Amino acid sequence: MKKTVYFSDNFFSTGETEIFDEDQKIIGKLDLRSAFSAAVDVNTPAGDIIVSGSFGFFSNKWFVKDHQENEIGELRERFAFFKSIYEYKAHGRGIYRLESPAFSREYTLFDENDELAAEFKRIDSFFESPAFQLSDYTPDLDTEELVAVVMGMNAIQKRRRSQNGSAAT
Repeated sequence: MKKTVYFSDNFFSTGETEIFDEDQKIIGKLDLRSAFSAAVDVNTPAGDIIVSGSFGFFSNKWFVKDHQENEIGELRERFAFFKSIYEYKAHGRGIYRLESPAFSREYTLFDENDELAAEFKRIDSFFESPAFQLSDYTPDLDTEELVAVVMGMNAIQKRRRSQNGSAAT
């Protein structure tokens, strides 16, 4: 069964934003914990943590944890020519491939059998904070976990751009 949600980053990458369903009903909150770190919490509308995501210590891997701080998955970027590829290891539930053609704003998540698990796209305009539309097709990963994965992919891209920009000077 397909479930579609909408959420966004903040311009300053800190604070809370809402997660909406297709009927524009608030179904959760995204807490961007600090402008100085890329850590995020995906919360219930009441503010209880469902999952969280952050970089590991001195690592370019993004770790997703449940509300009890147990690691449930790990996202990393894979090297590829002419497209973006990420790998998400959902501990005990399989390895997923997240890919996008070069310069595209649309991403597709495939399970180990190359079946569609989810897709998302950036729907923001040029000057706004990144906003996303996520369509979840798999019962094996919770939508909240996928939101943390999308925010992790966004954080990896931001970190890469920042490193490339500082290397050029």
